[in-house]
Amino acid sequence: MVELSGNLLFLAFILYLVATLFFGGAIKGKNQDATPKLRKTSLIGITITIVGFLAQLGYFITRWIASGHAPVSNLFEFITFFGMMLVGAFIIIFFIYRVNVLGVFTLPIATLLIAYAAMFPREITPLVPSLQSNWLHIHVTTAAAGQAILAISFAAGLIYLIKVVDQSKSSKKTFWLETVVFFLVLTLGYILASSIFAAQGYEAKFDWVDKNEIKSETVYELPPLIGPNEGVSKTKDVMKPFVEAPGFINANKTNSVVWALLVGVVLYGLLRLILRKRISHALQPLTRKVGKDLLDEVGYRSVLIGFPVFTLGALIFAMIWAQIAWTRFWGWDPKEVWALITWLFYAAFLHLRLSKGWHGEKSAWLAVIGFGIIMFNAIFVNLVIAGLHSYA
Repeated sequence: MVELSGNLLFLAFILYLVATLFFGGAIKGKNQDATPKLRKTSLIGITITIVGFLAQLGYFITRWIASGHAPVSNLFEFITFFGMMLVGAFIIIFFIYRVNVLGVFTLPIATLLIAYAAMFPREITPLVPSLQSNWLHIHVTTAAAGQAILAISFAAGLIYLIKVVDQSKSSKKTFWLETVVFFLVLTLGYILASSIFAAQGYEAKFDWVDKNEIKSETVYELPPLIGPNEGVSKTKDVMKPFVEAPGFINANKTNSVVWALLVGVVLYGLLRLILRKRISHALQPLTRKVGKDLLDEVGYRSVLIGFPVFTLGALIFAMIWAQIAWTRFWGWDPKEVWALITWLFYAAFLHLRLSKGWHGEKSAWLAVIGFGIIMFNAIFVNLVIAGLHSYA
């Protein structure tokens, strides 16, 4: 069952990549986006996407059967579920608005999420006591679904900015837009680094001492640029870490972030060298046929739907479960704090749009920043900052 689950996830990954190519082909046609009749390439693209979504849904169900609980209890499971919900939200949005270019940007993000998730341990392990509750299914799945719907606004906002920002000269707008693309390349860099060392079977074990002066073992799957607190290598021929992290920092996961930065910077530099222009500038031709107002509408509707779903999952359901598991509704855990920050940001997004008239480009920038906050919470807070949610 576990092997079948993994094969279904890999099939979904491949199908999303193939569907992206068909949506790219649909952009080159003469028909405009949002037409009543789908072009043949669009129809093939969305059909393959649906098949991929069903394959990933099959992965989710079979892994649930194999583990006996909803597969959202660690980073691998949560991020793959997040990617699945992102594709599900895209399918619904596509049938409403028929925006081909949205598939060109959304599906690669979903494949990046799946590939990124695959870098984490995939073994099925027993749930820790605090997770042995039906609220695991309710809280985590609803929060992930809300974030996925909000992520559609990021894709629409990014396309909007690539379309409208003047690339003929350098400016603050081109700098920040390219910065967004740069961080996407960093994610790809981490995937490449992890895949290379995983293929070589790299592993380095260290004994270390955490902030509570408890000795334990950690396993590095990337060469240790940053070593654990008072770490002692248990593996022969392992490079000596350049820096030793303090006990309150998860050195192993921080090491992964550093590798992502290093490989991502090199990859970005190579892409710039090949393209001889900003990557966001090179992507601009893909956005010519989609209307600005349509992109603005998609981004706004995504937030309007995703915000209440996220509110239920990440705040209300989370606080109920926290009371049951830890006998308090709120505890200023890093994950809780960033969930609140995310909620406040999107509340401000809706306020500025509805009362201050922040439409178009301003709204698009907010959507991009909001997704940055979501990913900071999902990646950096989980990987680097220790807290009650560190089991993930």
